[in-house]
Amino acid sequence: MKKGLVLGKFMPLHAGHVALIHFALQHCDELVVMLCASDKEPISGTVRKSWMDETFRNDHRVQIALVEYDDAVLPNSSVASREISALWAAYIRDHFPGIGIFVSSEPYGDYVAEYLNIEHRCFDPERKRTPISASAILQDPFQQWSFIAEAARPYFVKKVCLSGSESTGKSTLTERLARHFNTAFVPEMAREVIETTEEVVYDDLLKIATLHATTINERVKQANKILLCDTDVNITKSYSRYLFKRELVVPGWIDAENRFDLHLFLATDCSYVQDGTRLSETERNVLSGYHERQLQESGIAYVTIRGNWEQRFERAKAVIQETFFKMVI
Repeated sequence: MKKGLVLGKFMPLHAGHVALIHFALQHCDELVVMLCASDKEPISGTVRKSWMDETFRNDHRVQIALVEYDDAVLPNSSVASREISALWAAYIRDHFPGIGIFVSSEPYGDYVAEYLNIEHRCFDPERKRTPISASAILQDPFQQWSFIAEAARPYFVKKVCLSGSESTGKSTLTERLARHFNTAFVPEMAREVIETTEEVVYDDLLKIATLHATTINERVKQANKILLCDTDVNITKSYSRYLFKRELVVPGWIDAENRFDLHLFLATDCSYVQDGTRLSETERNVLSGYHERQLQESGIAYVTIRGNWEQRFERAKAVIQETFFKMVI
């Protein structure tokens, strides 16, 4: 039974890392993947481990080991160093006994294997098979999107919330923007719980907020760079104030799922359409003030979208493009 070892930061996990691990599995019966993380790095080791666990969940030969190190004790360097390699080799010998082969894409691999007195296999050191680096992804994730491991992509998705009062075009605009940017969207969940605004009861609001947050969590995994969301929990909280004169308190995880990178607020300077489920036009306009105050009191910056339906689409599209994309997609 031959045990192999791969180590790295995997920040983020990308196609080159996955190819390295698959290569290593060709040369051993079981593989330890040391995920090295320090508290000085921008992405936690726990998050990175979740990507690894998800990616290799169906391969029992792969063991993901999170190693949270102190770089004062185990320094890291972009330059191959015998001294640093000797320290890491000693750590590996003590904590991962029985390693018979070390697989890497770096020059230090020769040193580590030498100190452990084991075989070293080098994989694609010139990055010809998979021309990508973690630093390039961190610099511009959207430009390098195809190289990011599927499990890691949700971390980099930018979430866009479209909010506003009733009959301001949120649902139609959300879907249209999702089609334009070829991505997933989260519809308004109120209609999954109630049929009309007038029949809602206070307890329905938490059900709506919960379903909406759960759907955000699911759809972000399907998103292509951005996720479009029709309303957020702040709008549900605003309805609570408007309809019941009560504050709506939700669990922390719901607020966490409702953290957005861009808020677009749709004004009421558009045609009012009564579809049989909405408040009156006068109430719509009053409710819009409640929604804006809720966002302001929550410290949320937003861009107001005005005009007719086509103007709203063009303006919202332009704001998203300017905010998140350096190149036209």
